[in-house]
Amino acid sequence: MYSLAVSDHIMIAHSFTGEIFGPAQKLHGATYGVEVEFRREQLDANGLVCDIGLALTVLHEVLADLNFKNLDELPELRGHNTTTEFMAGEIFRRMKTQIEAGRIGPGTANTLASMRVVLRESPLAWAAFEGLLG
Repeated sequence: MYSLAVSDHIMIAHSFTGEIFGPAQKLHGATYGVEVEFRREQLDANGLVCDIGLALTVLHEVLADLNFKNLDELPELRGHNTTTEFMAGEIFRRMKTQIEAGRIGPGTANTLASMRVVLRESPLAWAAFEGLLG
């Protein structure tokens, strides 16, 4: 399996519901390093997994909708604990929509096998969501 990864980062604010979160129940900030890895069985005719420039652009655009935002105020995230794990899945879903629209290269939607999104909360802790594409 071949893979290509791109990365960016976001700064967000949010709060959590539930005693398990202790002081994180209050509004607090987080900076996430975000990595997206695309995988496919065979390289395309140009020897690529996907267009790295387009992948970087699309990731930046997807993250722009979250960057410097209070996630508690975004209607599509209301009612969810926007944990690192949850946000890895959310970014996966948003990226998948862009892939299906052909935004990271022609034919890519039909040839990418899977994608993995990693959110790094610190050098010591991170979460990921991985799923099939196509």
